[in-house]
Amino acid sequence: MSGLIGFIGLGVMGEPICRNLLRKSGRTVLAFDLAADPLARIVADGATAAKSAGDVVSGSEIIFLCLPSAKHVLSAFEGGILPSIKSGQTVIDLGTSEVGMTREFARQLAEKGALWIDAPIARTRQAAQDGTLSVMVGATPEQFARVEPLIRHFATDVTLCGGTGAGQVTKILNNMVLFETVNALAEAVAIAKHSGVEPKLLLETLSKGSADSFALRNHGMKAIIAKEFPLRAFSTEYAMKDLSYALALGDEAGLNLRGAALMRTIFEETIDKGMGDAYFPVIAKLIDPSGFPQ
Repeated sequence: MSGLIGFIGLGVMGEPICRNLLRKSGRTVLAFDLAADPLARIVADGATAAKSAGDVVSGSEIIFLCLPSAKHVLSAFEGGILPSIKSGQTVIDLGTSEVGMTREFARQLAEKGALWIDAPIARTRQAAQDGTLSVMVGATPEQFARVEPLIRHFATDVTLCGGTGAGQVTKILNNMVLFETVNALAEAVAIAKHSGVEPKLLLETLSKGSADSFALRNHGMKAIIAKEFPLRAFSTEYAMKDLSYALALGDEAGLNLRGAALMRTIFEETIDKGMGDAYFPVIAKLIDPSGFPQ
């Protein structure tokens, strides 16, 4: 097993991340996905195909997971990881999952002498392709030092956020702030359009002042202004999932997160309108349907 990297989940983000690991690490990569096409593409680039998640775990020293939701992670954990894991192995979860579940996975692997590290990713699909993601890691400093060099093959910002689960907490809060910011941008664009200010000019001008943000330059300009809400992107359904994690953390802390609760309502209404599979800035259509003629 020495030196082998396993990779489970070759979706929109996982495939380019796996490709960067394959090209830059100099190690053999054992990959698995339920979908045949991305697996075939990554094998054509030099990876070895595994027949199951369990096969990946059995054949690898370090296993990366890049799965869409906690439900998918739980399925992989129970069906392939836990039965196959051995002492000395490390599993790195790149997805956004529930904090309590993350800590429970870490506890169960620790009983077998193995390690679970939460390392959720942020930024765009283009960043995944370019190897410029931001990764938020929950681990001890010693564990972090061992895995950081591998993570830097696909990320330019790698932050140790604290112990197990801290990476998930940080990513969940990142997304909560992002969702609320994108909603503010969509509202601003709608008001501008109805008040005689060209929306693109508005956001370009805001980008020069205190309202500037990553969300403005990406989700605002490239989605809301461009009216581009692709289906193979971070969907409203997935955004709702991540927001629910933030609200759960707020409930556990006894906090009343009114802004996040409002976002939940907006996402629910967007999903009810049949836009659950679309890139989540599609909430702009809910705010101002007249701005997006069919």
